[in-house]
Amino acid sequence: MLELRHLKTLVALRETGSLVEAAERVHLTQSALSHQLKDLESRLGGELFIRKSRPLRFTAAGKRLLALADDVLVRLDEAERDIHKLLHGEAGRLNMAIECHSCFNWLMPTVEVYRNQWPAIELDFSSGFTFEPLPALIQGDIDLVVTADPQLIRGVEYVPLFAYEMQFAMAKNHPLAECPYLEAEDLVDQTLITYPVERGRLDVFKQFLEPAGVEPAAIRTTELTMMMVQLVASGRGVTALPNWVLAEYVDQSLLTVRSAGVRGVWPILYAAVREAQLDAPYMQDFLKLARDHCLHHLKGVRRVSG
Repeated sequence: MLELRHLKTLVALRETGSLVEAAERVHLTQSALSHQLKDLESRLGGELFIRKSRPLRFTAAGKRLLALADDVLVRLDEAERDIHKLLHGEAGRLNMAIECHSCFNWLMPTVEVYRNQWPAIELDFSSGFTFEPLPALIQGDIDLVVTADPQLIRGVEYVPLFAYEMQFAMAKNHPLAECPYLEAEDLVDQTLITYPVERGRLDVFKQFLEPAGVEPAAIRTTELTMMMVQLVASGRGVTALPNWVLAEYVDQSLLTVRSAGVRGVWPILYAAVREAQLDAPYMQDFLKLARDHCLHHLKGVRRVSG
C-alpha cells in the first residue's frame, strides 16, 4: 500500500508547507501530486493533513507516516551511499594481521586516523603469532599482513612501508657496551631475550646469528616489550629490537644500544596485500597513511622506494 514516493511526497509537503512547492520538489505537477495524495488517503481511509491550514498541519495519521519517512528515508540514503562506495572503491573490509609485536605502537594511531577518514570501511586486526597469516591472506580471511619476512607467493604483493635498523640493547654497565658495534660471536656467552615466536620470524636470528652459525648461550622469552626492557636494564641479558622501539628507552637513559655489525642490519617492513585488492582506493589510502605516519613519527626509520 505504501511506497517510497508517498513518503518522499509527505516530507516535501512538510518542508515546503504548500502543494505547489512540494510538487516542484518531487518533480510532479500540482494536479499529479494532489491525485497521489488523495489516492493514498483513499487507500488508508482517512486524511493525512488539514487542507487550507496555515501553516500546514498534519493529522495524527500523517504525523505517524512522517515519523516512518524520517526513519526509512534516512536508512535508504545511508544504504545508497554505502552501495555507491562499495561499487566505486570507497568502502570495503580491511582485516589486518601483524607479524611484528612492536608494530602495535604505530598501527593503533594509524588506524584511528584512518577510521575517521574512511568510516564505511570494516576494520579489524589480530596478532599473526598464533596462526599463519600469509595463507590466511591468500584464502581471503584477512586483507593485509604487516611483515618483515616477505615470501614469494602468487597473487600477493609486498608494499614496503619503511626500513629500520635492528639494534642490540643492553644495560648501561654491560661489558658489551664498550664495543662500538656487536659481532655475532659476541653473543656466544650471552642470554638473548626475545619474543616467544619462531626463530624464522626474528631478525636477530635470520639476518645476524644464523648466517654466522652462532648460537647464544641461552634464550629467554617474554611477550611484553616493557618486560624485555626491564630484564635488559637489570642485566639479565641482551635483546634485539627495532631502533624506533628502543629510541624511547635510550632517551630515558635506561639502555645502551649498539648496531649489529659495522654496517648494521636494516630489515624492511612490508604490507602484504592480495594483488586483486591492492588498487582499491581505501587500500591505497591506508598504505599511504601508514607509511607517512611512520616516517614522520618513528625515530630512525628510512623511506624505501617501491
